[in-house]
Order: sequence, then structure tokens, then C-alpha cells
Amino acid sequence: MSFAQEAVQLEHPVHGHGFTDNEIQELLSLLQSPSPSEDSGSSGSNQEVCSIDERRRRRMLSNRESARRSRWRKKRHFEDLTQQLNRLEIVNRELKNRLGSILNQSHVLWRENDRLMFESMALKARLSDLCHALVAVNAMQKSQ
Repeated sequence: MSFAQEAVQLEHPVHGHGFTDNEIQELLSLLQSPSPSEDSGSSGSNQEVCSIDERRRRRMLSNRESARRSRWRKKRHFEDLTQQLNRLEIVNRELKNRLGSILNQSHVLWRENDRLMFESMALKARLSDLCHALVAVNAMQKSQ
């Protein structure tokens, strides 16, 4: 029997700390089990290395997949922006054509307006001349 087992088999177990007999047995069995460094084989450390390698491998795969998705999103975003650019260039070209057409119409209307203003001024001058002639005719008729 080991020293730890002899301590548990006392005539009067100590319950002052609130541990039950089962809890004390579990604690002692933990103390008696060999630590990973004292283990005769290296299966524990191999498991740790395997789990570390496995985690590293999974992380690498996860990173590759994440990078692939990121490249796909970037490519898709670039394609979307290219399509938007093409649509906006078409809209821009259409707006420039409309602007050119409106400017041509505006130029035609300005010329028509200038012509009408000139014609209006000529008609006003003629009307003024006719009014003066009528006044002169009326004045002559009164004097006779």
C-alpha cells in the first residue's frame, strides 16, 4: 500500500474540510495517476502533437477556403462594377446626345426669337409711321 492509500484508511476519516470519502478517493487517484511527462509511452504527447497538427491543418484549409471566397467576392464585385460602368457610359452617351439635341433646338429657337423681335420692331416702326400719316391726314382735313 502506498502512503496516500494508508492516509485514506484511517480509523476516523477527517471530514472537517467538507470532502466526502468519494471526493477524497477521487483526489487521491488523481495524485497517483502518472503525469504526461512520466508516462512510459509518448502517446499523450503524440495526441497533443496530432491535435495541434490537425488544428493547424484545419486552420490552413479554412484560411484557403476563406481566401478563395474572398477572391470570388472580389471578382464578382469587379464584374458588377464593370457592368455598372458600361451602363453608366451608355446613359452618359444618351444624356450627351439629348443635351446636344436640346442645344440645337435652343439655338434654332434663339434665331427664331431674334427674327421675330426684328419683325416686331419693323412692324412697330411701320405702325408708328402710319399713325403719323393718319394724324397728318386728319389735320389737313380739319384745316380745309
